[in-house]
Amino acid sequence: MRISIFGVGYVGAVSGGCLAALGHDVVALDVSSEKVAMLNHGQSPVVEAGLNELIATAVREGRLVATEDVSRAIASTDVSLISVGTPSLPNGSVSMEAVDEVVATIGRALRGKANPHTVVMRSTVPPGTAEDRIIPTLERESGGRHGSEFTYYSNPEFLREGTSVRDFYGPPFTLIGAAAGDDATVLREVYAAIGAPVYVAPYRVVEGVKYLSNVYHAVKLAFANEAGQILAAHGVDARAAFRLFREDRVLNISTAYLRPGFAFGGSCLPKDVRSFLALASAKDVSAPFLHQLLPSNGNIVDHIYEVILRYGRQRVSLFGLAFKQDTDDLRESPFVLLAEKLLGKGFDLRIFDRAVQIGRLVGSNRSYIDREIPHIERLMVDDVAATLEGSRVAVIGHIGAADQRALLDALTDQTVLDLAGIKELETRAGINYQGVCW
Repeated sequence: MRISIFGVGYVGAVSGGCLAALGHDVVALDVSSEKVAMLNHGQSPVVEAGLNELIATAVREGRLVATEDVSRAIASTDVSLISVGTPSLPNGSVSMEAVDEVVATIGRALRGKANPHTVVMRSTVPPGTAEDRIIPTLERESGGRHGSEFTYYSNPEFLREGTSVRDFYGPPFTLIGAAAGDDATVLREVYAAIGAPVYVAPYRVVEGVKYLSNVYHAVKLAFANEAGQILAAHGVDARAAFRLFREDRVLNISTAYLRPGFAFGGSCLPKDVRSFLALASAKDVSAPFLHQLLPSNGNIVDHIYEVILRYGRQRVSLFGLAFKQDTDDLRESPFVLLAEKLLGKGFDLRIFDRAVQIGRLVGSNRSYIDREIPHIERLMVDDVAATLEGSRVAVIGHIGAADQRALLDALTDQTVLDLAGIKELETRAGINYQGVCW
């Protein structure tokens, strides 16, 4: 294919060299005449293992040229990749100045072009950029319509400096943000030679995944560094501990717990987080990242309470009291904390949890609930429909599969706050459905 690349920093230079090596014809553009000259002399403008050889070969074989002429680049290519910088502003948000300038320039260059053109964003941009910023600008500047004279895709890169060439040819996946119903055939052709799964999703989801990925990488590094310092302060070889930690591919290194929803609780996680932080304090080890875990968890409970409060002080049905489904363990359950907040503010509350039978609770489990919510027996209801009776707000924390059908049948016109992500609730007609973060 004929591809133009706007911006030849790390992402643009690597993309240009690698795409040319795959057999595409590439035109590279940059505002730096020095970078343009280097490329045309077969030299990489950035230091990256293996890239100089790719660029030298591509230039020698006529598959890669560089220019500062936007009109020429747009006229001679079918696909344009945008890979300009989005640096941080003083307030932490990203500067979109370079993106805005390039997009407007591309739009103006598209005016009068006979053939449809594909514009692709490789730069990291905030969710909503495609629909709120890029597509309107392209339509305004080009005079054309999205999906007709031009098509826009979000295609974030997942390259690491130092291993970018290897990462380009061996990505975990190719992620494409597209309009509804668009299978991104053009971009699939661009990456056809790369053996990685291709996922096409809405623009905002794809833009969000790029942020998720980088932030999660930072989270892992911060966790390993702080936890390692705490362990080392107590005579533990943190490298050996983490080596074994990584062997658990069921919970530790897996998809487990990576599903957004409600707060965590139970007899283990809160207690052990506090205990580990106490180990840090005992040795005067600073752990600011880990110290935010429990406050962050509490903020989720507070947020859901505030959402409920918006609907006024009326009867609320709470489904789920134990900290998770299929257990009667109430210790440090976030649902108990939510129930406490509602009762403290005078809400009329009814609670359903098939696994929790107050009369059978013993030991620390019984002591905990007696201390947190005395006389809870009068709030518990053993029938789904009866729990919903007279209720205007239903909070679904968790509910067993056997009772979900009864819940769907018994709902009328309530506001349903789904903390569990039950698909059937999302499509249930007649209710005011609201997810936690979906």
